[in-house]
Amino acid sequence: MSVSKEYKAFLEDLFAGFGAVSIRSMFGGGGVYHDGIMFALIADDTLYLKVDASNQADFEAEGMMPFTYTGKNKPVSMSYWEVPEALYDDPETFVGWARKAFGAALKSKRK
Repeated sequence: MSVSKEYKAFLEDLFAGFGAVSIRSMFGGGGVYHDGIMFALIADDTLYLKVDASNQADFEAEGMMPFTYTGKNKPVSMSYWEVPEALYDDPETFVGWARKAFGAALKSKRK
């Protein structure tokens, strides 16, 4: 898992309409944070947004899947789902999805 400098710069521009974000390195990938809360994950130059019951159907409707890794000899799915390719060309819609992901992260943190 890695994240290129170019991809980080691209994402910082993409998130500009959402608000200030920071991208922190973690486990060879990266976490995307807003107001100190992680709401997106980057792995191998692929962006995944936080998902819960409030936004999972949006990802499913686009045929997207959760981030999965192999842990202790079995696949483990996380609550971060891959961003549909079309959102990269539609910053306004992307920002809406990012806001929903941040809301999911806030709810998760409160639990």
